[in-house]
Amino acid sequence: MTTYEELGLRPIINASTTFTAIGGSLMPDEVLDAMRNAAGSFVDMHELHRAVGRRLAEITRNEAAYVTSGCASAIILALLGMRNGGNPGVLTSFPGHDLAPSEVIMHAAHRIPYDATFHLAGITIRQIGNTQQTFDWELESAISPDTLAVIYVAGSHLPQVALSLEQTVEIAHARGIPVIVDAAAQLPPVSNLWDFTRDLGADLVAFSGGKGLHGPQASGLLLGAERWVEAARNNGSPFQRWARAMKAGKEEIMGLLAAVERYVVLDHEAEHATWAATVTRWGEALEGIPGVDASYCDLNEAGQPVPRLRLGFADHARAEEVLRRLDQSDPRISVMPDRRNGVARGLWLGPDLLEEGQDVLVEKAIIGILDATSPDKEN
Repeated sequence: MTTYEELGLRPIINASTTFTAIGGSLMPDEVLDAMRNAAGSFVDMHELHRAVGRRLAEITRNEAAYVTSGCASAIILALLGMRNGGNPGVLTSFPGHDLAPSEVIMHAAHRIPYDATFHLAGITIRQIGNTQQTFDWELESAISPDTLAVIYVAGSHLPQVALSLEQTVEIAHARGIPVIVDAAAQLPPVSNLWDFTRDLGADLVAFSGGKGLHGPQASGLLLGAERWVEAARNNGSPFQRWARAMKAGKEEIMGLLAAVERYVVLDHEAEHATWAATVTRWGEALEGIPGVDASYCDLNEAGQPVPRLRLGFADHARAEEVLRRLDQSDPRISVMPDRRNGVARGLWLGPDLLEEGQDVLVEKAIIGILDATSPDKEN
């Protein structure tokens, strides 16, 4: 079996976050075993999607569920399903703006780099509000005969100037418009699996399977109203329809099921306590180093309740050098840079994706690099 090293690649210790660019998260044994088992035989893929969907709906407290090839594909399939109601005869050409509604409404505060993927469903975006404020009348007046849905991006890391999800749902539903929540990285908490839909009223919510769930990287989870989940499923593989390319294999489907089954019964309080203890220990070890400010943060980059440590640097050139040395270190260590206007001001260290013993390796590497880059050292 060929390894990363044989290809000339250096594996990474992930002290940053579940970035797709470095592989998301790592899969536990339960997930790997489920994928190996699925790979060992053939199965009717239509039957598999339905059976797994029923099981996932049950354990996530939703009407229906569907496994996709990623969170972005979940949203694209949802949008296609809403455009044609699951009937391929409705959307016979693409993008088919004259055949089916094709506009979604988004808050300005929710515009993210990933919203470009919505165009793969033939969608155009109507923006409401700005980065300072949003009024309810802006959403009301934006709804038109061509409005397909409202896309709501979840996360406390975003500017808190959008309408609340409850307000958004109330206004949209009063006009017969469904609401889709993009919650790609919004696990933990586990309650988000049902809060957005069952408790807050959104019609659909999409999660990444390869982030907090620690499922297959090429998997996504669509949850919510059975009507819309079934419409999304009717646009995807194994059907020969618009989103055939967004195929989730039997291995990803069973792997994600195992990941969700594992996730809903985890002791999340104990897991959080372990993370908090690691971050606290890092802070104590790095406290008092000249030119470095170590501070405990309660939330990660996506606004999740995952603690991390921020290291701030008075010397921006030193911050850049620390980032460079971490990337060149052996083993290679990934951290999240704090860059503003192209200037490195520090970095964040996250504990949640580290394997046993790697927290100590990260701590020693950081201390060694900080010592080597100290202003007191002679070059």
